[in-house]
Amino acid sequence: MPKLEPGDLMTLETYARERPAFRARVLEHKQARKVALGAHLTLLFEDRLTIQYQVQEMLRIERIFEAAGIRDELDAYNPLIPDGANLKATLLIEYPDPDVRAKKLIELHDIEHRIALRIGELAPVVAVADEDMERSNAQKTSAVHFLRFELTPAHVAAFKSGKRIEMAVDHPAYQGATALDAITCAALAADLD
Repeated sequence: MPKLEPGDLMTLETYARERPAFRARVLEHKQARKVALGAHLTLLFEDRLTIQYQVQEMLRIERIFEAAGIRDELDAYNPLIPDGANLKATLLIEYPDPDVRAKKLIELHDIEHRIALRIGELAPVVAVADEDMERSNAQKTSAVHFLRFELTPAHVAAFKSGKRIEMAVDHPAYQGATALDAITCAALAADLD
């Protein structure tokens, strides 16, 4: 999947005009790329469109219009676009109550390293977490992580052949697995080439 270049982005003025329609398109697109893993973990699988939306929003919010600032945003976000041999996701740890969330982030320390993609009978693909920067410390995890699932050619072939695919978490304080439905599988298969 090609990385974003400055020419792929709308100017701030164009984005202000196009934002409602573009946002609606992206939110609909994201629905097939969202996987709940139990009641409190959500994986949002990224692709070129979801990352373009993130970049456009950052440029809008921070009023960035100079070439160097745009390049900085692209350099920060382009690594989150899958490259054809992997899937990339944002992991959200969601507890609405701030006090509960603070306690759970301590209990769930290291959970970002215990998320796996299972495809048929192949060995699970364990997530590589937070390659850009460490988001956890020795006491607690963060509520947001960026994950990469690096697939072998056999994993890619099995993924595209219709094998059972599920996301799983195996942590002492949180376990579970979620089978991906056909719509999500088709959306994610498009990331693999």
